[in-house]
Amino acid sequence: MADIKSPCILVCAIDMKSGYCFGCGRTRDEIAGWLTMSPRERDTVMAELPARLETVERRPRRETRRARLTRQRAEGQ
Repeated sequence: MADIKSPCILVCAIDMKSGYCFGCGRTRDEIAGWLTMSPRERDTVMAELPARLETVERRPRRETRRARLTRQRAEGQ
């Protein structure tokens, strides 16, 4: 089975004003249906995420576990 790309950063909370997840920028429906979407559908959503994240009203205040692990790997720890 092929790995499925996911924008999830383990910060799962929905901005009530925009309807987008604070962490990844997807809607509830997109999150729920992610595994059943075609690769083309997922790529389309992924392309929209940076612009969506600009619209959420608040950002996570702490470093996520995934970001910390990525940073530590990059630093060679």
